[in-house]
Amino acid sequence: MSDTQQIRPRPVFSSLPEYAAGKPPAPVEGLTQYKLSSNENPHGPVPEVARILADFTRVHRYPDPLSTRLRERLSERLNVPAADIVTGAGSLGALEQIIKTFAGANADGSRDEVIYAWRSFEAYPILVGLAGAASVQVPNLPDGSHDLEAMLAAITERTRVILLCTPNNPTGTVLSESQVRSFMERVPKDIVVVLDEAYFEFCSVSPLEPGEQAPVNGVDLYGEYANLVLLRTFSKAQGLAGLRVGYSISQPAITRYLRVAATPFAVTSIAEEAAVASIDHEDQVMERVNHLVSERERVVAALQDAGYFFPRTFANFVWLPLGEKTPEFVQAAAAQALSVRAFGTEGVRVSIGEDEANDRMIALARDFAAHNL
Repeated sequence: MSDTQQIRPRPVFSSLPEYAAGKPPAPVEGLTQYKLSSNENPHGPVPEVARILADFTRVHRYPDPLSTRLRERLSERLNVPAADIVTGAGSLGALEQIIKTFAGANADGSRDEVIYAWRSFEAYPILVGLAGAASVQVPNLPDGSHDLEAMLAAITERTRVILLCTPNNPTGTVLSESQVRSFMERVPKDIVVVLDEAYFEFCSVSPLEPGEQAPVNGVDLYGEYANLVLLRTFSKAQGLAGLRVGYSISQPAITRYLRVAATPFAVTSIAEEAAVASIDHEDQVMERVNHLVSERERVVAALQDAGYFFPRTFANFVWLPLGEKTPEFVQAAAAQALSVRAFGTEGVRVSIGEDEANDRMIALARDFAAHNL
């Protein structure tokens, strides 16, 4: 037996799901390919970022491990203390810092528990499992939203972290401020609650229906709850997915530990500059966001007219709970040079893309509905 055949990972690996990133579409002759599987901003970052990428010359130098300039600019923009901000490699990197700080395996062999809605962001069970903690998955309500009452009921003496994803990926549903406040008032104060707001900018400009409550803005709440942590990212609205810039916001009771757990130099100097430029040119960022939200509403209206039923979305994607018809829809999309994100036989998440991509998706969905719904 060779040495490599004797190498074995930790036992937890046998029970972890593999993260399935959105794949690009296969070529189809005569059609432009469009990737609608990764919730990326198809319009990219603001022009100033392109200049920064072209002129950057300091790749031989280590970045500021504290991302001081970025945190100070975020402090000014969000009106929060810079000391309350901890950066990471995307919101996923920031979340990893939180999980490994507050949940894992204990000396007596017991495992801490992390509660989150399911289905939600695919990386959650992977991060929890790698930390040595146990996942407690609480099924979503029929409308795709978090079942907050069931999540509260799932709390045990081993619960250390609860994850709330708003807008929820992949269903697009959101939590209101009143819902989060009510939830926080009932959660024990020694349990860390993470409000994952990776798609916040899209829901912040989404039109509301009559009587509908606005989505929560975690910045308005975290100062009132010492056990609340916010997650934000520059990957989505700002179009910096490939540069990996994210951050958490929380009170000193939490940040004092997160700074110790933070991966050194996780945010590169070029990524920090690009993020700062995005803040400085927020008007241009929001022009792109508003256009994508407008396109989302156009796609939503067309899908509803075609007979689809799906959760109200506040993000830059739409969730279609197609069940057993999911593989057929994915194949139909592939035939049109479109890639979408399938989740087994549960449904399909379709990102809002370029205008032409959205046109083609609408036509595809109408044809699919005519023959399958």
